Amino acid sequence: MVSSDKKRIYTVEEYLALEERSEIRHELYRGELYAMAGGTVNHNRLTRRVANLLENQPALKGCGVFSENLKVEVVRDGYYCYPDVVVACHPFDLRGTNQIIKQPRVIVEVLSKSTALADRGTKWQRYRKLPSLWYYMLVDQYSATIELFSRIEETDEWINSLYENGDDLIVLPRLNMEIFQKDIYNGIELHPEEEDVQEDA
Repeated sequence: MVSSDKKRIYTVEEYLALEERSEIRHELYRGELYAMAGGTVNHNRLTRRVANLLENQPALKGCGVFSENLKVEVVRDGYYCYPDVVVACHPFDLRGTNQIIKQPRVIVEVLSKSTALADRGTKWQRYRKLPSLWYYMLVDQYSATIELFSRIEETDEWINSLYENGDDLIVLPRLNMEIFQKDIYNGIELHPEEEDVQEDA
């Protein structure tokens, strides 16, 4: 992400109005806009795959699964972003006219070369402070690897689990959900990041 206008400081209201008419999505951080970079075909496929797998979970009745185009309020009046996939269950978030998810239960980011450091670092440090968030999932688009951060109930502590084999079962017990790792990557041809670097050179 690149700051699109460092001299201008936007209010949340101005940001929302701009996003309604902008062809480019922006994140808002401390009043500054950051244009979001485009993704790869695999990024898009993995995002849609995860969203579909979550949406087909019987236990998610009464919740909503949203991908890419819905903002999350990470810090009130301070940080608004577009995660790749979000699961929300609060009635306020599920209103048809709503533009911002304020109480996400699950956030999923598909890792790319340009976002991996932030998704694992600064963005994760902000996400983990959301009281409503129970799970944070990182989906690697270069290798069949899933990282899942799970909040320990009634605490601010998190457990990190790694899934690298097709038969690994990704379990989100607080939402009564299970997904096989292979179902996320099935039929998607992965390209190691090193190959992408050589092709871009």
